[in-house]
Amino acid sequence: MNAPLMHMVSTQPGEANPADIQRAFDAQLPTALAWRASTAAERIARLKKLRDAMLARREAFYAAFEKDYHKPPSEVEATEFMPVLDEIRHAIGDLKKWMKPQRVWPTMTTGGTSAWIEAQPRGRCLIIAPWNFPLNLCFGPLVSALAAGNTAIVKPSEMTPHVSAVMVEILRELFPIDQVAIFEGSTPTSTALLALPFDHIFFTGSPAVGKIVMTAAAKHLTSVTLELGGKSPVIVDESADIKLAAETLLWGKLTNCGQICVAPDHVYVHEAVKDKFVAECRRVIAERYGDNAQAQKASPHFTRVINQRHTQRIAGLIDDARKRGARVLLGGEVDVASSFIAPTLLDNIPAEATIMSEEIFGPVLPVIGWRDIDQVIARINADPKPLALYIFARNDARTKRIIAHTSSGGVGINHCVLHYAHGNLPFGGVNNSGIGNAHGYFGFKAFSHERAVLKSGPIMVAKLFFPPYDGFKPKLIRTIVDLLKLPKLF
Repeated sequence: MNAPLMHMVSTQPGEANPADIQRAFDAQLPTALAWRASTAAERIARLKKLRDAMLARREAFYAAFEKDYHKPPSEVEATEFMPVLDEIRHAIGDLKKWMKPQRVWPTMTTGGTSAWIEAQPRGRCLIIAPWNFPLNLCFGPLVSALAAGNTAIVKPSEMTPHVSAVMVEILRELFPIDQVAIFEGSTPTSTALLALPFDHIFFTGSPAVGKIVMTAAAKHLTSVTLELGGKSPVIVDESADIKLAAETLLWGKLTNCGQICVAPDHVYVHEAVKDKFVAECRRVIAERYGDNAQAQKASPHFTRVINQRHTQRIAGLIDDARKRGARVLLGGEVDVASSFIAPTLLDNIPAEATIMSEEIFGPVLPVIGWRDIDQVIARINADPKPLALYIFARNDARTKRIIAHTSSGGVGINHCVLHYAHGNLPFGGVNNSGIGNAHGYFGFKAFSHERAVLKSGPIMVAKLFFPPYDGFKPKLIRTIVDLLKLPKLF
């Protein structure tokens, strides 16, 4: 450990000092080069240190999440600790396999060679994390970066200062800045970081900011993983288990007060079961949080909106929909001072309402009736590709048809949100909802360069293609080209 580098980073409040950022970035270059040869055991040791430090500060995180946005301890465990610890467990168990070079067969035109793919660390990586899951979406990518053998600079959200303070304490205690550095701040700090020629950037946030990150990365041709968002639709057809659909969708919609990138944004419900679905939603909300706004506001199980500005934004979506003719079926109560919005169901929402084009990211669920599935598919395809699509149906043929005729980052069938937690699945979006994947092996790949290695054998067949092209060579080359139209045998 390079002790002199431990305390170079400025701890002044507000924005990070650009000079401190530059020093950390420069300090990480020798480490990044050295870590190209790091072993699985060395990487696993770093992951274990991070895991143990997280668990040692469990109570501190509970208090921090309560201060930042009234998040209950059980949700801190389930949505912050659980994904990160599962990521660490997965990496520790499989890292040796992930790091092992992958042998590949020669093709017809590369006979006489051997070849393999090596996963090489990308180098110095930047991780910019959002506020909605400040621990999970900061330390989760960091686990993948460390597993892949990279150094990292981490930028947490300024909107969850108490959680960020605990993360700062952990990372500065565990790592010198030539390995992992963390800088707090808002847009000026992010701008200073994005000006540097990182080897990879992992950003989680909105599509609008994702475009800014990608533009900055393009100046250095830096590779990016963009975990964005969008309006994830739900389809409930007449064959669905309506009770299960309501219970599951409202878990995904109201956990973390709907501030989840893969939360169900709006739901298309077949007219034949729409009233039953709404009735089940009323029941579920009453049972979980209370049957009126006062009870819901007092509930220890209901997280708050992150701040007053976002509360006003969501309230504005409700008001705009109302003015355009939407009907509030349930909820609608707002207390900006305490960042509270009651669980809300909307009906009769006109297509031109802002809530139908802007990601809600809050506890408001538009319910839209339908009779023709082709019209629903057309509406989904008319919007930017979402991060997730959820289908509640027992009609397998219709489910397959919906999946075949739509595009989304992921799909949940008779479930929602949980695919995010599946470490053996790639998690990511499509175009507007994201670029690249994360989690498990896919997170390891995101922070790795898949390096192609080819080794010549004792007989170099390629010499047959060396000039001069006389004698038998023209006929041989043409014959090999003609053979390429034959089926591949292995």
